[in-house]
Amino acid sequence: MRVLRTLAVVGLIAIAGWTPTCAAEGVDLLLVLAADISRSVDEVKFQLQRSGYAAAFSDSRVIEAIRSGPNRRIAVTLVEWSGPLSQKIVIDWMVISDDKTARLFGDHIVEASRAFADSTSISAGIDFAMTQLDRAPYQTSRRAIDVSGDGDNNAGRNATGARDEAIAKGVTINGLVTLTEPPSLSYSNHTNPPGGLANYYRDNVIGGPGAFVVVAENFNSFGDAIIKKLIAEIAQAVPQRRASTPCAISRASARLRRKLAGVKTGAWATSVSLMGRVKVAPTSS
Repeated sequence: MRVLRTLAVVGLIAIAGWTPTCAAEGVDLLLVLAADISRSVDEVKFQLQRSGYAAAFSDSRVIEAIRSGPNRRIAVTLVEWSGPLSQKIVIDWMVISDDKTARLFGDHIVEASRAFADSTSISAGIDFAMTQLDRAPYQTSRRAIDVSGDGDNNAGRNATGARDEAIAKGVTINGLVTLTEPPSLSYSNHTNPPGGLANYYRDNVIGGPGAFVVVAENFNSFGDAIIKKLIAEIAQAVPQRRASTPCAISRASARLRRKLAGVKTGAWATSVSLMGRVKVAPTSS
């Protein structure tokens, strides 16, 4: 009888095509795009930010970088955040592997409505992004959060606490800073903190292997910045690997790094001018 039960289980597994060691689809990167839509991001800035994200995923260089990875695909989700209790999944986890899936992701970005405009809790945005990474239905050794914003943390707990917890779990946090010029009278201290917003992000927001900050001089250059940032994130050297699984692919692709096209990341780089008004500002060692 025991033999019959065993054979029945094996038969069901074969019929379903299920293998217990490869339950999750493998991707080269799990990426959470965490976009600031607080009060300082007015409707014009909001639309420029949304259109910048959408256009970036249709860019041939981004698609080429994605296709150069071992699995030839990444998984991305877009979340928007504002105050401590204001976070929303705009686009849930989606695998991007070619022009078609990239365009579909971009179309969804443009179609979604704005949920709120509250204070700026970068810490709550990071915590929400971590929740999405924990529930992602894909297998990878690389997990990253892409935090974009135009001001410092002014609500909720300190951003450094959320950052440090994420780093401890093997997640890399990169930053995309959009500068406000001339400084807004209403948000001058918020959008232009002492030392500059890029330095604030470098000291309080980003972290993990190869973490870096990309600076867009204004919202009009946001699209250029996100393209370069995506290429850099996709092409980063694989960080120290988390616990391996039978489905994990251990080799790194040298071709990915060649897709940077002048973008340098990591502690060994200083700063690189990109498309005139976009700069990469990596973390210091």
